[in-house]
Amino acid sequence: MLEEFLRSFQVLTEEEILKFKSQAQYRKISKGDFFAQSGKVSKEVGFINNGILRSFYLSSAEEDVTYCFRFTGSFCSAYSSFITGKPSIESLQAITDVEVMVWTKEQLVQLEKESPNWTMLLKILTEYEYFELERRVFMLQREPAEKKYLDLMEHQPELIKEIPLNYLASYLGITQRHLSRIRKTVY
Repeated sequence: MLEEFLRSFQVLTEEEILKFKSQAQYRKISKGDFFAQSGKVSKEVGFINNGILRSFYLSSAEEDVTYCFRFTGSFCSAYSSFITGKPSIESLQAITDVEVMVWTKEQLVQLEKESPNWTMLLKILTEYEYFELERRVFMLQREPAEKKYLDLMEHQPELIKEIPLNYLASYLGITQRHLSRIRKTVY
């Protein structure tokens, strides 16, 4: 899965892809455990082979706010902390059992030193993350909850059923009661 994902960008050589994969540390994260935690510096990036992570933060009212899900076949990190070296304001928690391949920031820095292809790929991945964030912000501000729910169903239909309703409602910015009404009209 990782190899296909990296090949899709047509930037890295086969040798670079195989080297990257060989440097990974494989980790299992049990449901409820964390990949990254608020208040700690994130020094790792992962690629999810299987499972779902949720990114969340605590609001000023100390409410748990889910703002993003990371599914199988995607990279994950507390990116702001990873980039700046400062403590994270977000946490990444497993909402299913998760299998993830992990690399350290030092490994990525070394890869960039060895080949400009890595700099190009990391730039592409950063741009992709920016576009996803922008899409999410626009959807939250412009679209009703029903549209946001349908969008998630379209992009991750088999996995949406594994997300607990309280996290899904938080992600959509609605109450669980409103989410139940939406689900009844959709099914």
